Amino acid sequence: MPRAQGGSVFRPRALSRRHWFGPAAATLAAFALSTTTLTTPAYATPPNIPGKTTAQSELNALTVATEGSMTGYSRDLFPHWITISGTCNTREEVLKRDGTNVVVGSDCYPDSGSWYSPYDGITEHAASDIDIDHVVPLAEAWRSGASSWTTSKREDFANDLTYPQLIAVTDNVNQSKSDQDPTTWTPPLSSYHCTYSKMWIRSKYHWGLTLQSGEKTALQSMLNTCSS
Repeated sequence: MPRAQGGSVFRPRALSRRHWFGPAAATLAAFALSTTTLTTPAYATPPNIPGKTTAQSELNALTVATEGSMTGYSRDLFPHWITISGTCNTREEVLKRDGTNVVVGSDCYPDSGSWYSPYDGITEHAASDIDIDHVVPLAEAWRSGASSWTTSKREDFANDLTYPQLIAVTDNVNQSKSDQDPTTWTPPLSSYHCTYSKMWIRSKYHWGLTLQSGEKTALQSMLNTCSS
């Protein structure tokens, strides 16, 4: 499905299935060997989301600058999704992390599970209905300083599993966001504005990206809704 600049394009991985027509016991054994059930996600939300006080300090430290141009931008300059472990790529790692009771096959693609999208409050039961959102979109990062980075650094940014830069959300809400910053787009669920602002601030702070005056004002407004 085509996506506007900065959105996260989902390209489903081809699924491989083995069919075993031996005795029932052998079939069950083969199934057990080829699937893994993750009953407890490693994290229910992206890691390293700061508290309100820390986020405020990081917001204050960010450099306010005029937004850069899109000249030279290409999603290919932010290589993703890369292999993280075994057959698992970044997208699949986030699906495992953010989902509930996720069952993956030998190719690491989720065969089943459920995913709650905190942006819009919708729960989906098919991985194909889930996108991995770059909290700070790739095009936004480009306009905020990433245009001068090496391709290697842009790859690290686009596949960041250490900081709150990637999150599983519905494909519809991710497409509606596209590459917009908080001056023109915020999660439909206002109850998530606090968390969203803290994730956005932490990602821009960690990666040394700039922000616009209006963007800072919008982030401050959302951060003010936080109780901690």
